[in-house]
Amino acid sequence: MKATYHRHVLEFKRPSGTSRGVLKIKETWFLIIQDGERKGIGECGLLRGLSVDDRPDYEEKLQWVCENIALGPEMLWNSLTEFPSIQFGVEMAFQSLRSQQPFELFPSAFTRGEEAIPINGLVWMGEKQFMKEQIVSKIKEGFRCIKLKIGAIDFQEELELLGYIRSELSSADIELRVDANGAFSAKAALKKLEQLAQFDLHSIEQPIKPNQWHEMAQLCEKTPLPIALDEELIGVTNNETKRLVLDTIQPQFVIFKPSLIGGFKGTQEWIDACETRNVDWWVTSALESNVGLNAISQWTFTKNVSMPQGLGTGGLYTNNITSPLEIKKGFIHYNPEKDWIFNF
Repeated sequence: MKATYHRHVLEFKRPSGTSRGVLKIKETWFLIIQDGERKGIGECGLLRGLSVDDRPDYEEKLQWVCENIALGPEMLWNSLTEFPSIQFGVEMAFQSLRSQQPFELFPSAFTRGEEAIPINGLVWMGEKQFMKEQIVSKIKEGFRCIKLKIGAIDFQEELELLGYIRSELSSADIELRVDANGAFSAKAALKKLEQLAQFDLHSIEQPIKPNQWHEMAQLCEKTPLPIALDEELIGVTNNETKRLVLDTIQPQFVIFKPSLIGGFKGTQEWIDACETRNVDWWVTSALESNVGLNAISQWTFTKNVSMPQGLGTGGLYTNNITSPLEIKKGFIHYNPEKDWIFNF
């Protein structure tokens, strides 16, 4: 058995804005395991500026994994606690290696093309008119759930955008989620949540920056609008600490990005902690290529999800990996008649 890695820079079709800045490219790394005629492919979805493993020794750690691939997935995963995106790449690559087809990691009605997963349509930050155009486009495409990135332009303009949507479509017509990516100050957050709540929103993701447990707990207690933890989970690797986060903050929802929290195993630990506390959750991609998005989608389907998931990022890039994943009318599908094109 041998392993290699390959760096790939994904290019956005157009710059995409968040409260942390504008994204033009997204760096990712593929881990490829070869065992005789069999091949396994995983993606280490590093997200610069957000991943806890955005470190100078990242590539060095990938090289270490390749040199020690014979240790197997469990020992490697346990040795990579400080590198959750590499943990996920290792899990994915070994699952791929074990599978009959390298990209069919979890055979199901989803991979047979018989069922699909509901997803939200993502509206990126930008000028008011650009955001409005995205909203109109998503509605025309058949999405019943839209998620808007907020916190970068003038807050009053963002409220006007939400008012525009609600003037056209009620909550029975379209579900609205907003994601602040920690843009609000702890002091101003509650007032802003009260203003947002008038638009009958489903939830807001991470209104304030992470690691302010006391402030976030107070918000979750007083909020008129359900709060979903997102960035709060990054860097929390100990099971006891995961439970402590949930018990302290008591959020209404939790969002899982497997590339940022240790892959399937790390995510499952969070799911188990949430379900014993009756905290609902959904899964979101973290701007991976279609390789990572495919793995996340297939795994998510096995969890029997019903609410819209955040798995609609495959169409963002000009140079993504060609895959059977397709988005139709607010659902992500796997078309088994369509081929993968992976040349690395």
